[in-house]
This record gives sequence, C-alpha cells and structure tokens, in this order.
Amino acid sequence: MPLTDEQFAAWVAERTQAVEERLRTAVHTPYAFAETVARYLIDAGGKMYRPALAIAAAGLGTPADRDDAGLTDAATVVELTHVASLYHDDVMDEADRRRGLPSVHVRWDNSVAILTGDFMLAQASLLGARLGEAFMTSQAGTLSRLVQGQIAELRGPEPGADPVAHHLAVVANKTAALIAAAARYGGMFAGLGSDAVAALAAYGQALGMAFQLADDLMDIASEDSGKACGTDLREGVPTLATLLVRDHPRPADGRLVELLSAPVSEADLPEALGLLRVHPALDEARAEIRRWAGEAATYLTDFADGPAKRTLTELAEQAVGRTA
Repeated sequence: MPLTDEQFAAWVAERTQAVEERLRTAVHTPYAFAETVARYLIDAGGKMYRPALAIAAAGLGTPADRDDAGLTDAATVVELTHVASLYHDDVMDEADRRRGLPSVHVRWDNSVAILTGDFMLAQASLLGARLGEAFMTSQAGTLSRLVQGQIAELRGPEPGADPVAHHLAVVANKTAALIAAAARYGGMFAGLGSDAVAALAAYGQALGMAFQLADDLMDIASEDSGKACGTDLREGVPTLATLLVRDHPRPADGRLVELLSAPVSEADLPEALGLLRVHPALDEARAEIRRWAGEAATYLTDFADGPAKRTLTELAEQAVGRTA
C-alpha cells in the first residue's frame, strides 16, 4: 500500500534521525579531543537539509529495491562533507559564530578548525569507500567541485570577466554541487536506473542554485532569516543582488554603490539595507531564483506522482516562497 504524505514525511524524519546518530559514530576516535571538536557542530544541530533530500529522493524508488543501510551511509557522507566545509569556511571568512555557538576557530584556533575539517573529510572517505567505486568516484568529483568553487570565490573574477557569471559559477560549485550529490545518492541507493539518477542530480543542481540564491537574498530582504540580517554586507561577501547593483548602477545609486564598495560598517548597515530593499535588483534576484526553481521542477516530470515527488517539488517551491 502506498504511503500517505504524512507517512512519507515521518519516514524521512526517521531516516534523517538515523543519519544524525550515524554522524556521531562516524567521527568516533580513540583521540578524545579530535572527536570532541568534530562533534562540536554536529551536536549543535543543523537543518540536515542534504541528508533529508537524499532520503526524500530515495522515496522515488520501491522499498524492495532500496538499500537503506547504504542510503544512511551515503547521506552521512554528504553531511560530514558539508560540516567539514563549515569548519574550513569559518576560518577563511573569519566568521565568529556558527549554529548559535562560537565558531570552532574562535573556540579553539585556526589550526584546530582546519585539521578537524580534514579529519571529517577523511572519515567521510572511509565511510564512502564501503559504498563502492561508483559512489567514491562521484563523491571525489563533488569534493573537487566544492574546493574549486571555494578557490574561485577567494580569487574573485578574472580581469574583464562578468562578476555575476563568476558568482553564479561559484554558487554552482561551492553549494549546488553537494546538493546535487545528495539527490543523486538518493536515486543510486533507491535502485533507480541511470537516467533517473541523472535527472535527480540535475534536479539537485538547480535546486541548490535556488536554495543558495534565496538564502543570500533573505539576508537582505528579511529580518527573520535565521541569522543576523546583513551578515554578508558586514563581511563584504558579494551576492547576486549586490553584484547586480554594482554591475548596472542607476544614476540614483551613487550612495548605495559607495556603501557596497567595502564591508558595510555597523553604523551604515541600516542605510544600506534600506536602499537595497527598495532596489529593483532584489526583483531581478527573485526572478533568477524562480528560474532555477522552475528548472529543478522540470527534471521531476518523468517520475510517477506520489509523496516523494510532491516533497521534492515543494522543496523547489519553498526557495521561491522564502523570498516573496
């Protein structure tokens, strides 16, 4: 008997909880300090967005064809990779807080944060190696894309390059690649065919673009985004909206362009947010989010209707709804 939407949601939540438990097992080591630091952000809690996506995607298959143990391990690899990237990112961004706590490099130091991130990637590789060559080939490619995206963000666009195109390429690798991997792994361990797995990977890539662009826009447009509003402005991190302002300034944008030319001070933040929130660039950014979310939905067309497909479709719609 097919699951109802409520039963499917409960199944995804149950499997996601299993991943949370598996995360703690995966970073267990006789060296207590390494495990303490590795569990610091794991125990702080997180959205578990990527593991839940992998599990939801696996719901497109049948229980008889699904490898639940493999799915749990694959989803754990995805989340370990994500959390490891947070340890590294916070050092490079000099971020003070993560998940409501002082960042790892603040709580300890940069070296501890970097090495612990490396340890978590190593543990993810050990876990992934048991899932076969095809999985590890995909995971290695994903990790390569994450690192290349981070390097591209650090370097910035080459002289004469389009800053907006460069930013979208960074997002495609740094964020969307791992979300694409999560959706792909869900299909792989659901026992789906190669075409279906490829469609899920393409869905995850487009969803990842919409997800990150929406998250960046929320930092400007909403005072209830789950993090301190204007964080990216304070840190001088370029986002689609701010790049659109700087790339095609209007005659009236002189003051705003001046503010965006460097990290925005706390004193200037209310003015910068006020000018941005009424700027047409926000509507342009929303249109780009809608485009990616719409593209994500097209890759689900050939899957049979049911709770899994409806859940995946809703995830794309949520990215748009968050920025309305």
